[in-house]
Amino acid sequence: MPLDPHVAQPALLQRYLNLDQGGKIQAEYVWIDADGGMRCKTTTLDGPITDVGQLKEWNFDGSSTGQAEGRDSDVFLRPAAFFPDPFRGGKNILVIAETYNNDGTPNKHNHRYSCAKSMEAAKAHEPWFGLEQEYTIFGADGRPYGWPAGGFPGPQGPYYCGVGAGKVYARDMIEAHYRACLYAGVTISGINAEVMPSQWEFQVGPCPGKDMGDHLWMARFLLIRIAEEWGITVSFHPKPLATGDWNGAGCHTNFSTKETRAEGGIKTINEMIKKLEGRHMEHIEVYGEDNDLRLSGRHETAHISSFSAGVANRAASIRIPRQVASEGKGYFEDRRPASNIDPYQVCDIMVQTTLLS
Repeated sequence: MPLDPHVAQPALLQRYLNLDQGGKIQAEYVWIDADGGMRCKTTTLDGPITDVGQLKEWNFDGSSTGQAEGRDSDVFLRPAAFFPDPFRGGKNILVIAETYNNDGTPNKHNHRYSCAKSMEAAKAHEPWFGLEQEYTIFGADGRPYGWPAGGFPGPQGPYYCGVGAGKVYARDMIEAHYRACLYAGVTISGINAEVMPSQWEFQVGPCPGKDMGDHLWMARFLLIRIAEEWGITVSFHPKPLATGDWNGAGCHTNFSTKETRAEGGIKTINEMIKKLEGRHMEHIEVYGEDNDLRLSGRHETAHISSFSAGVANRAASIRIPRQVASEGKGYFEDRRPASNIDPYQVCDIMVQTTLLS
């Protein structure tokens, strides 16, 4: 019986993963391409490393990823962070890399560079982030995974945090992703099934500064790689189904600083919200492509053209949790970012607006 080319063959692979590596390790470099997708390739190191500074600068063909032209195609990979590799195990690692042009300037799709500068300028405020990554899974037939062929599941209602057959799909894959994140040292803080069937969410954080982007991108990479083994496609599109009464997918951004977490921090939170209102459309510009399809004023969203804030209000642009309002300190949630954001850009503009403007 021929093998399915769309599904991994772990039993065949395992005998080779069990082979001794002769003291060498594999380092898989991961970077973000021109379309906000992820790319990777692997190199061999002479032995285990303990610091990112021990990793070499590498390069790739940027003309094949939309990051350079063919006549000057080399784009350089500078290691920024590394994580234990849950696929190969042992001392093997996954490396988050920044992209640079051959003249030493950051590639225009390298948003980590600007984010790092902003975090350094605001470090006295100790900014923390927590991101809630929603996503939708699709089967080989191009339909949401588990949905009936030629039809639709029942209306939304029983699927959010659901339990039981017909309410949740691919829980085994979601659990595999959770465990892989823990193994890799990703600061994953939870998971749950979402409002639309075949839609899930994982949360990453709290993370300081640019680490938020590193950990969310690595969590996305692990999810996409694991989904390969199930023959499942992951979509981060904010409105994967254009028709029907189905929720979109966001990446709600929770934010706090040393000042908001201190006694009386609610005053600082309200001041920050006022600043965010003044730059609403500038934020929308980096809050994800096709976000206008999601921010319709329906399905727990505020309309893209307006700004609002409220306590425990999931139909507002900014939600102040009830507990924060009661205690007078803590954090707030920006509900505008779409599921396909670049977290470096979102964290960057959040700090620029609330702390550096």
